[in-house]
Amino acid sequence: SFRSIVKKGNINMKKEELLKVYKTMRTIRSFEERCDKEFMQGNIPGFVHLYAGQEAVAVGVCSHLSDEDKIGSTHRGHGHCIAKGCDVKGMMHEIMGKADGLCKGKGGSMHIADLSKGMLGANAIVGGAPPTAVGAALTAKTLGNNTVAVAFSGDGASNQGTTFEAMNMAVVLQVPVIFVFENNGYGEHTGADYAVGSKDIARRAEGFGLPTYKVDGTDFFEVYETAGKAIKDAREGKGPSAIEAEAVRFGGHFIGDPQNYRAEGELDKLRAERDCLKIFRSKVISDFDLKEEELNLIDKEVNALIDDCTKSGISAPMPDVKELTTDVYLNY
Repeated sequence: SFRSIVKKGNINMKKEELLKVYKTMRTIRSFEERCDKEFMQGNIPGFVHLYAGQEAVAVGVCSHLSDEDKIGSTHRGHGHCIAKGCDVKGMMHEIMGKADGLCKGKGGSMHIADLSKGMLGANAIVGGAPPTAVGAALTAKTLGNNTVAVAFSGDGASNQGTTFEAMNMAVVLQVPVIFVFENNGYGEHTGADYAVGSKDIARRAEGFGLPTYKVDGTDFFEVYETAGKAIKDAREGKGPSAIEAEAVRFGGHFIGDPQNYRAEGELDKLRAERDCLKIFRSKVISDFDLKEEELNLIDKEVNALIDDCTKSGISAPMPDVKELTTDVYLNY
């Protein structure tokens, strides 16, 4: 039946859960592809950093989280927002700088947030999420509310002092936080194989006293299983942990980046062999008996949603000038 549980290895997921996973991953991909197009047409201001290619990481982790759990994101944060349940229309309007966006059009791509969903915000500061997430985890431990926090960071942020201090504090205080390092191979334009001195983000994190894991970030099921264990341990009071997900970034550091630092044919090879959506589709069709037609229908539904959000965003009003100084400081 539709509600029957499918099993593969240690993964027990209902069919509708698998379809929801695919819909979320597809929504991220289609959202990013549309952002690319609208940016080039002048409908999106500021710099935009796309998450396309890394969908399995955000969805694999956030599938275990509730609205009460908190995440800290990066400058490449659209995927984390969608995976955490943020409203897609509100996101598109926010990125376009419109008054009815999630942050009233004043956060934009690199500072988009929705506290009602536990999304503490994208962050233009490289390495800004780990300290924020540790603070949220300390709150969770103090209140004893059984929630966790997740800090998403890239391979570039893995080298930052803020990240090192956050991992050390998390271990000292034994707070329920998971550090997720999405190693897509490039910190801005510099290869991780050059910039990461230890050559191994997971093992370096282990040196802080953290249980660490390394996963294939293009395989949703591997991310899901590992993140599930780490999050369960955190909820049970076993303290922090770290996950290095070896991921793939299809776009440049920002939209318009010519990516001259990549080898010839590198992107074509990655798209052909390491596309997490293609890998997921192949696995659920062959191993879980989902039908290709079911997935294709989701593609159409998602594309219609993104098209609607984009059209409404283009016609939506800009913030009033009176909003310029609101939400700048919080008065206690």
